[in-house]
Amino acid sequence: MAWDEWEQIKADVAANGPASMQLNQVASEGGTSGGATSGDLRSNKKTWVKTGEGVTGLKSGVGKALTKLADGQAGLDDTTGSVSAAAQKELYDSWKKYVSDVRGRCEALGGLLQKVGHDLSKSDEEALAELQKLKVKYEDTEPVGGQSKEK
Repeated sequence: MAWDEWEQIKADVAANGPASMQLNQVASEGGTSGGATSGDLRSNKKTWVKTGEGVTGLKSGVGKALTKLADGQAGLDDTTGSVSAAAQKELYDSWKKYVSDVRGRCEALGGLLQKVGHDLSKSDEEALAELQKLKVKYEDTEPVGGQSKEK
């Protein structure tokens, strides 16, 4: 039952489609593709902020999925005496942490992009350092559920 709900949540998120994003860049070989018309790099505050808002906006859909995941666990309180209930709780706990981290990552990355857009005062190195901090903070870990345990 819980697996069917998870599949439905994924289908619902997929049906809404990804947040739209457009990257403007200079085409190779000197041509243009909607971005700068010379070799100079141009940055647009509005584009940075809008992209940041789009990434931050992803946390709403992830939050809804997290709520549905929690709703699917309703009534599963005491797992003693039931191996399958204990396994389901372990799986739920690992997914809850993972999805919560994804939501946090959307918020953190979106905020960083918005901040860069608002002030455009960070150097490339400073912006890269901030992105690296996010990468370390939200580095994926080994899955918790579904692994056999030694007895």
